[in-house]
Amino acid sequence: MTETTGRLSRLGGEFVAWQRVAGRGPCLVWLGGFKSDMTGSKAQALADWATSEGRDFLRFDYFGHGMSSGDFAKGTISRWRDDVLAVLDELTAGPLVLIGSSMGGWLACLAALARRRRVASLVLIAPAADFTDKLMQPSLSPEALLAIEQDGYWMRPSDYGDEGYPITKALLEDGRQWSILPGPVAIDCPVRILQGGQDPDVPWAHALNLAQALSGPDVVFTLIRDGDHRLSRPQDIARLIAAVSDAI
Repeated sequence: MTETTGRLSRLGGEFVAWQRVAGRGPCLVWLGGFKSDMTGSKAQALADWATSEGRDFLRFDYFGHGMSSGDFAKGTISRWRDDVLAVLDELTAGPLVLIGSSMGGWLACLAALARRRRVASLVLIAPAADFTDKLMQPSLSPEALLAIEQDGYWMRPSDYGDEGYPITKALLEDGRQWSILPGPVAIDCPVRILQGGQDPDVPWAHALNLAQALSGPDVVFTLIRDGDHRLSRPQDIARLIAAVSDAI
């Protein structure tokens, strides 16, 4: 079974790049994190597993991410949420299992709220619900906040030696309208959450707050005490695949 690729046309001549393993449902949809792309280790591991199991698996890049078009600096939660809904509406049919990592966990929740009848379950890895105003903005220095206010953006240095990336005023302001915490969050489908206890980006207590805010009874929160934000070690990947199998 081979993976197919394509582009989904979006407004303004933009496009969302996607890759798919065709198989039996429900369709598993990968939602990546902020500044990540669909070629990451967790997404690739899930694609390999879906191929071996004959499962339907779809991954894609948001506007301004990876192989999709667009200027990252113009991205907002609203725009990326719209990308998610367009992918679900135009590229999938039937029940869905959304697998969201970090920002993708927040977007998965927003998609579940918008497409209640289709989302059968969620698997969330270090879900960064409301991260723009509850995690990102409080962590910014006074100098960064001043630059955002005066210039509309601040260039955040990269951890990987490249030129970094912009944190924009539009991103922070737009994110507030999609806040789901402290809840309640009216998601009733089964939810599986994997969270690292040593995560410097999404504190485990923040992810637990989301778990407690969900309205459904079938919520399982797994704390991996020595886990980081990425949760990409072999043992973490094994836990992820087990959670997806459970969600299916």
